Amino acid sequence: MRILQIIPSISLVYGGPSQMVSGLSTALAAQNIDVTILTTDSNGDIGQPPLDVPLDKPVTQNGYQIRYFRCSPFRRYKFSLQLLQWLNQHANEFDLAHIHALFSPVTTIAATVARTNNLPYILRPLGTLDPADLRKKKQLKKIYVSLLEKRNIAHAAALHFTSTQEAKISERFGLSTKDLVIPLGVNPPKNIPEESLVNFLQSQGIETKYPIILFMSRIEPKKGLDLLLPALEKLLTEGINFQFILAGANPQDPNYEEKIRSKIQNSPLAKFTKITGFVTGEIKASLLQVSDLFVLPSYYENFGIAVAEAMVAGTPVLISDQVHICQDVANAKAGWVGACQIEDMVTLIKSALQDETERKQRGLNAKKLAENSYSWQAIATQTIQAYEKIIADK
Repeated sequence: MRILQIIPSISLVYGGPSQMVSGLSTALAAQNIDVTILTTDSNGDIGQPPLDVPLDKPVTQNGYQIRYFRCSPFRRYKFSLQLLQWLNQHANEFDLAHIHALFSPVTTIAATVARTNNLPYILRPLGTLDPADLRKKKQLKKIYVSLLEKRNIAHAAALHFTSTQEAKISERFGLSTKDLVIPLGVNPPKNIPEESLVNFLQSQGIETKYPIILFMSRIEPKKGLDLLLPALEKLLTEGINFQFILAGANPQDPNYEEKIRSKIQNSPLAKFTKITGFVTGEIKASLLQVSDLFVLPSYYENFGIAVAEAMVAGTPVLISDQVHICQDVANAKAGWVGACQIEDMVTLIKSALQDETERKQRGLNAKKLAENSYSWQAIATQTIQAYEKIIADK
């Protein structure tokens, strides 16, 4: 079975979707599936160079291949004419394409190319069919759907949603394309030795005398920082102390990121906050390991890969009821779930910080949930079964 994974970028600076494609491809390759990722060399839209990768030959890693194509002529939109030309020339060499993103020119046209070449394809919307997301640039998206995306959805073998809730609320534009609900997977983070953790905390100036609250995600409006920051400020006025770590970036909207930084620096939170920027590797693993509570009060989140990463590290999570794995978290008592309201955040964070025993128990529950429900091996098996049925039906 030869499978294409097509995505605008797999640079980690773009967050969860990139991690998902790499993780899935590794897991599929481990089960003897021939996987090739088609992507661009985009590595941030503003002021950043493209990824330093070979563009004339495939890169092999973890048992699968990646083919990078230069962003051209529209770097801002992660578009590559060369990628589409390659797909058109080689589509008949593959059994199925798994396309990750809607409303992205390169994946929109890739679906059209696949259809023209009679290559069955699955579309993963990445939350873009959530009514809340569709309200952004509403008129432009309405035109985009009418001219391009509706036909792609209509002819897709399936729409891949990462949670039942995402599938339930997603807009279908009157179409009846088959649903495929398969969650995302996570790998347990590297265990950092105690001595290395101590050195890391000291080097970052992170206080450990108070519970550590971690926000680790893209810094953008939908993540609910306008709820979280006032909630944390209110807790300080009530005499509840903590160390807050803001880890993340937003290469596509640095102005919003700067706005958040400025807000923190000019508030009582400044004294209790460490802003790290985008983190990965050992620093990311260290932050997950030392934190007492992970928070993500998003207004909408089709899955929440950062939540699953925190859970597999054994960190209890506090999320909004718009993070679509919230029911799993609530059922497993892997953390706390609340509404997108400041008062809810205040109440739940306060409850979590004041009960260390309960925090630790929910952290254990979180780890168990992630290992049982979000292991890449199980997700790869489920994905292969879906691929086989689609190919057989062709």
